[in-house]
Amino acid sequence: MVEIQPARVATLKLLADGQWHSGVAMGRSLGLSRAAIWKQVAALRELGMTIFTDRRRGYRLEHLIDLFNADRIRAGLKPTVREAVEVLEVLTVTDSTNCRLTSRPAPPPGRLWVVIADYQTGGRGRRGRRWLSPLGHGICLSVARTFVTTPRELPSLSLVAGVAVADGLAHLGIEEVQLKWPNDVMAAGGKLGGILVEVAGEPGGPLRVVIGIGLNVRPIESLAAALSEERGDAPAAALDQMSGERRLNRSDVVAALLNALHVSLQNFETDGWASMANGWQQRDFLAGRPVVVTRGAETVHGIARGIAEDGALFVDVGGKLTTVVAGDVTLRAGTDVLQSGMTPVRM
Repeated sequence: MVEIQPARVATLKLLADGQWHSGVAMGRSLGLSRAAIWKQVAALRELGMTIFTDRRRGYRLEHLIDLFNADRIRAGLKPTVREAVEVLEVLTVTDSTNCRLTSRPAPPPGRLWVVIADYQTGGRGRRGRRWLSPLGHGICLSVARTFVTTPRELPSLSLVAGVAVADGLAHLGIEEVQLKWPNDVMAAGGKLGGILVEVAGEPGGPLRVVIGIGLNVRPIESLAAALSEERGDAPAAALDQMSGERRLNRSDVVAALLNALHVSLQNFETDGWASMANGWQQRDFLAGRPVVVTRGAETVHGIARGIAEDGALFVDVGGKLTTVVAGDVTLRAGTDVLQSGMTPVRM
């Protein structure tokens, strides 16, 4: 388990306002020598933070940051959600918010255990990909919940979480979010974030699920370039690029996500995927577009045709409706749309 030293957290909190702070004043406030302050600043830089240094003025963050605040998050929760959130752990640095929850017992049914971090040293995406997010610039959120019985449509759980993310962001005025099967959150032609679902339990239940949500909030050009190079099909997008002149507070974003996720998981438990299928269809990033499906050494070209009842992806391949249950899906060049009315087959 990764922890950040208290002195480093205190240094970060002093610099979080984006103003100049002299080394002398910082040392006096924290009870540290100027040399010790320099070491703390160097350590923060290793976490991806840009900190300017001036001999006369001291140290300043490139941008002010809003560190997660547990009280503000709880204040933003609806009463029923506040009651359901049994554990809310706010960390400055950890290895992985998902790992913090998967290493623990399952929460009581219907309750939510939540872990949020300003920075992850080992953030993961689907298929082991890295999740890149400089300290204080994104959302690293994981939620654990227990289902008494295993949902029949369990494979669609990442889609359920995607709809919840879109609903939560819409509550904040971010309406143009789309969802890319199976777990990408898209906006403005780029990747806004992703979802990672991990499950554990008995075949019939109870079943513990951990839903990890990573979102870009502050735009970082170097991050956009890194993701574009790594993914190859979509640059990175950030919430602040879609919020007009508003600068979203990250704690408010977390509260909105938890409000929507709690409702979506309750609906999924009682009514299944059908209760949210329409919400996905309205935001389907791939629908009607030419795609490439890669699974191992196998590559299939076709047209995305929506989502099956169990959450699989329909792809029109040469006049046959293929059901894709796993694989990487990217857009491909071309505008020819094949005709529907095919016989389903399964990959």
